[in-house]
Amino acid sequence: MGLRTAAQFKAGLRDGRVIYCKGERVEDVTTHHDLGIAVEHVALDFDLAEGPEHRELFSWEDPESGQRCSRYYKVPTCADDLLKRREMIERSTRLGGSVVLLIKEIGTDALFALDLVSQQVDQHCNTPYRDRVAAYHRHCKERDLTIAVAQTDVKGDRSLLPSQQEHPDYYVHIVEERPDGIVVRGAKAHTTCAPYVDEIIVLPTRAFGVEDGPFAVAFAVPVNTPGLKLIASPFGSPPPSQFHHPVSSRHRMVDTLTIFDDVFVPWERVFLKGETPFAGTLANTFVEFHRFTAVSYKPPLCDLLIGAAALMAEYNGIEKASHVREKLMKLIAYTETVRGLSRAAAYDCRLAANGTAVPNIVMTNLAKYHFANNYHQAVCWVQDIAGGLVVTGPAEEDLENPDTKGYIERLLGGKKGVSTRDRLRAFNLVRDLTASDFGGYNELLAIHAEGSLETQKITILRDFDLKRCKALAKEAIGAA
Repeated sequence: MGLRTAAQFKAGLRDGRVIYCKGERVEDVTTHHDLGIAVEHVALDFDLAEGPEHRELFSWEDPESGQRCSRYYKVPTCADDLLKRREMIERSTRLGGSVVLLIKEIGTDALFALDLVSQQVDQHCNTPYRDRVAAYHRHCKERDLTIAVAQTDVKGDRSLLPSQQEHPDYYVHIVEERPDGIVVRGAKAHTTCAPYVDEIIVLPTRAFGVEDGPFAVAFAVPVNTPGLKLIASPFGSPPPSQFHHPVSSRHRMVDTLTIFDDVFVPWERVFLKGETPFAGTLANTFVEFHRFTAVSYKPPLCDLLIGAAALMAEYNGIEKASHVREKLMKLIAYTETVRGLSRAAAYDCRLAANGTAVPNIVMTNLAKYHFANNYHQAVCWVQDIAGGLVVTGPAEEDLENPDTKGYIERLLGGKKGVSTRDRLRAFNLVRDLTASDFGGYNELLAIHAEGSLETQKITILRDFDLKRCKALAKEAIGAA
């Protein structure tokens, strides 16, 4: 197949998968009044790979299959591959209203990590994992499948290891081995895009002790596998009005509690089974790729914040005020620092033993830390420039009511030449981005998605070459 159309992608989602949303079983995710909006959003991935304007970036001639395939499945082997991957993610996010698609990005991050780590496991434990990973990669690439990643276990008491928990289901674990595969049970939280992908890859969430063997498991299953159940988060459900919610009414991400209720996994889909020393390695290797994806999709949202702030400054007639110009400069510096560090991570990549180009770990984590640590301040600058009507403006219905329309148009005007309706739409854009359910979702996402601030600090300190700097200091003072 090589590449699918958006229509073929949507047809593939009507496969009997078990999804619950707000207390009800979802019969068809593609037509659901809430989740269906997200399907339309992510279908952009297929349009980009087919359209003449974006085709060269979003697809490539795969020498292995002889087919034109999604470039997401191309294993990066140099800085240019990483830069193209980064540009795909940024461009598709920008075209998606600043909301990332994430139906192939995270899944292929996991494939790259599995290829690297499976090679190590095979060498030390005489396992067949790397061939399985390669076969699964080909399967997804040649069928143009979409993949989510379920990594974060629900954890229970976080001070305890999995084997010490009140019950084992706080972590996904093996409950049975059969001649043809394994059976797993447990749950994963925060699985992004699970309702509208074809496959789910499961990875360990942390390092494990030797007593935690059943929890050191990695595998892949189709979303409609018996026993797999998705409970969709209701937060960020799209409101109906494009006037009040210009972004979130049309663009949507969905996260799920992903339940494995005695799910069977055939051996060819098992990529780690009890090799506890490599569970943490796999978790960390995935993050090396996944955070690069993260800092590639952040700039479009930052660009939109800049644009919203600049537009509000113009409509309010304060674009020349020194404090406004200073805030806009800081928003630009914030955004371009994230963008520049993400590009630097690609340029300064390292080649792993198998030839895969891995983004620079320190640069990637610096970009993610800078974005997350300063996001709330960036939101504050935008809201400060916009003003209080962001949350106190009239309803769309009042603007249409003949009894009130005239008052609103006359009294809520701004700079001469700017229509009141456009000014109110600009206020609504700021509210949608920063003061709505969607805005709150983005603020939490900034802090916790792809790892918390603490995880980035730990990674930066662990991977930065402190010895080099200490040697410079010793040289400066003449110490031995």
